[in-house]
Amino acid sequence: MNSIISALRTRFGARLSTVSDILARHGAGESYHRGMPPDVVVFAETTEEVSAIVTLCQAHRTPVIAFGAGTSLEGHVSAVNGGVCIDLTGMNRVLRISADDLDCTVEAGVTRLQLDRELRHTGMFFPLDPGADATIGGMAATRASGTNAVRYGTMRDAVLALTIVLADGQIIRTGRRARKSSAGYDLTRLFVGSEGTLGIITEVTLRLHGVPEAIAAASCTFPDVDSAVRTAVAVIQTGVPIARIELLDDAQINAVNRFSKLDLPVLDTLFFEFHGTPQSVAEQTEQVRAIAADFGGGVFRSAASQEDRTVLWQARHDAFYASTALRADSKGWSTDVCVPVGNLAQCIARTKQLLTATTVPATIVGHVGDGNFHVLFAVDTSNARELAEIAGISAALASLAIELDGTCTGEHGIGTGKIGYMVAEHGPAVEVMRLIKNAFDPAGILNPGKILPAPTQERNPH
Repeated sequence: MNSIISALRTRFGARLSTVSDILARHGAGESYHRGMPPDVVVFAETTEEVSAIVTLCQAHRTPVIAFGAGTSLEGHVSAVNGGVCIDLTGMNRVLRISADDLDCTVEAGVTRLQLDRELRHTGMFFPLDPGADATIGGMAATRASGTNAVRYGTMRDAVLALTIVLADGQIIRTGRRARKSSAGYDLTRLFVGSEGTLGIITEVTLRLHGVPEAIAAASCTFPDVDSAVRTAVAVIQTGVPIARIELLDDAQINAVNRFSKLDLPVLDTLFFEFHGTPQSVAEQTEQVRAIAADFGGGVFRSAASQEDRTVLWQARHDAFYASTALRADSKGWSTDVCVPVGNLAQCIARTKQLLTATTVPATIVGHVGDGNFHVLFAVDTSNARELAEIAGISAALASLAIELDGTCTGEHGIGTGKIGYMVAEHGPAVEVMRLIKNAFDPAGILNPGKILPAPTQERNPH
């Protein structure tokens, strides 16, 4: 390792660090997962620099891990075998914006909020909002989505093309800007969600959308989670073109009231957002109001102004940190699953039953419009009994989602945290994934220990 560090230091000088605090920060995300620091961090500024680093790592068979904002939740950036971490935050240039084509190209280190600012006066916006100010490269690598996915899709739908550095240092582009193509394998979709195990994303071409003429939001309380979920399912089945539909259970509302100094009724609550013309937004709002009333909905509050919408959505955006703040000195353990919308009510009801088995503070929040929800635990990571208890509940929830023809993760990804569920979800297809990994990265240097289980690993031990 010393020879690699020496070679990198010669080229990158002050843009290389072996300081323990910096190493620790680059080996951990925002969850309970124990951080595993790399041996060295290099701050790259161009695709060519990334290529040079990877080429050196390939020659020395040294692990290499890409790092963006560090907001991941399943141990994606842990350096399980040490190695070189490439920090991409210096690659933060918006390279091109096209109003005619509703697209843009950005470097991997551009963050979501930075892109929002760049687009503010263009009449366009990038709709994906995972909550955290993640980098676009990281969002592509984990196939992120967020609150707008029910209408605008996930990163799988938003990414038109990628610039990738492969394990041998070769630089490729996976596609062009055309909205349709039948030319060969869909490499873009293959790399989106690959979590840095097949190549390192350095540039992303994104699909943009026109800013809606009118936007309105609303919230509605319900007597129980089941009524709220059935309302969400009915809204989707009715065909209302809703932009967002989010669930916060009563425990989550209590948490955000305390954290964000709000005074929302402590009841299971749905939050909605409507995009379109003023007339269509008004029609959507009334349709949803009527559907909610059919399922026992209580107070229905509308918010049309930007200021009112921001206040209303503050509760949703603060969910993770609010849940963690329920308990002093706790870490957030956030797990997510996704099921077909028709199975969502059953899945959440059974999840509520699972949560009765723990005294650890737990809340439910979710993008229920597409069948995806999260359970957030405020866990004492020094308490082995608690960790084992929550691991058991998380495993049961993942198994439940797979049983209901869903997935163990709708948007967090696999990382190290959910490797043990891959065989249960994908069966023999896991071995096909392993063939792909070996073809792209025969030396196994790219983010090792992520996504693919060891051949004998069947369950997630946490």
